[in-house]
Amino acid sequence: MASTSLTRLAVALATAVLLAVEAATAVARPASSSAGDRLRRDTEAIHALGVSGVQARVVAPDGRQSVATSGTADLRTGRPVSPDGSFRMASTAKTLVATVILQLEAEGRLSLDDTVDRWLPGVVRGNGNDGTRITVRQLLQHTSGIHNTLPGYTTAAEYYQQRHDVYGPEQLVAGAMAHPPDFPPGAGWAYSNPGYVLLGMVIQRATGHPAHREIEDRVLHPLGLDRTRWTGTSHTLPRPHAEGYQLFGPGSLVDVTDQVAVDHETSFATTTRDENRFLRALLAGRLLPPRQLAEMKRTVPVSADVQQLWPGGRYGLGLVERPLSCGGTYWSHEGGDGGYITLNGVTGDGRRSAVVSMSEARGDTPEHILTQEKAAGTLIDDALCAGGRGTS
Repeated sequence: MASTSLTRLAVALATAVLLAVEAATAVARPASSSAGDRLRRDTEAIHALGVSGVQARVVAPDGRQSVATSGTADLRTGRPVSPDGSFRMASTAKTLVATVILQLEAEGRLSLDDTVDRWLPGVVRGNGNDGTRITVRQLLQHTSGIHNTLPGYTTAAEYYQQRHDVYGPEQLVAGAMAHPPDFPPGAGWAYSNPGYVLLGMVIQRATGHPAHREIEDRVLHPLGLDRTRWTGTSHTLPRPHAEGYQLFGPGSLVDVTDQVAVDHETSFATTTRDENRFLRALLAGRLLPPRQLAEMKRTVPVSADVQQLWPGGRYGLGLVERPLSCGGTYWSHEGGDGGYITLNGVTGDGRRSAVVSMSEARGDTPEHILTQEKAAGTLIDDALCAGGRGTS
């Protein structure tokens, strides 16, 4: 499945999971009893919607952490959710890709104004697509106009047939080139997974190494993110992990944990601890020089349909800016794939952050998608507003 919140209509659940067993709430170095209680209530509210398993972690400015879990990691056994279980990072990895691109820009090895054709001559062409007119910045910001299409499955039968299929990046880009662009480069905003496939190809061309290797060497290893691992073409996840579920129709709930990510070149498994560490380090300026971090935070409005998922949302370079109810804004990039949906957020100074990962998605109706998104968004907002006004 395509790893993005915008493809979540293909991800779903059955209301029978409302019977799932409640897991014990774990709290590590609690920031305060009230913060821990609020987090526990918010995770339970998500579970009450029908989401089988929920884990959340909040990190306060002083480093204290609150962790809460709710539901079950396995509908067959009732196994509790691990407070540090692995899940597919999915589209949150776009922020990793963007970070590496901006590091390369800081080193003078490429420019955000370079055309795609400068690095990948002849790859973006046909049906009105023209790599000589699309820049690296436009790929990062989803303003390239490249149509958003990746292989996927819409039925249980298709899942079982396709779950171990492996695609090369050239195949994924060729699929997008079979469609005309959604708009001329720079003339609109539309989420484009193939655009980030192209960015991975640019990283390899500029460095001589696969994108996942550059991510490991430049971000994961320096930050000590030893629970964030490239999954590549593996169809399994590091343990412990919750099972991921998807509903393909009434009564057709399928455990879809066993699958190869479509864009396996930048496919990672992570934990709430590691995702918090990454986002805090990024916004605190530990990964990018000030000029490149400022470029990453230059935003444009997202499209009207995505505003339903991200009210007031604006997109930078691999980073989303969203308003806080207590004032100010926060930065994030959610991800969803193979039954796992994750929302996250960090204040502009990198001092307070939160991650909530759900191992099932209510994707059977648009109303359920929005309800789940709102509940998870409330958890992030509550966590970041606990310290007062947010920062941009």
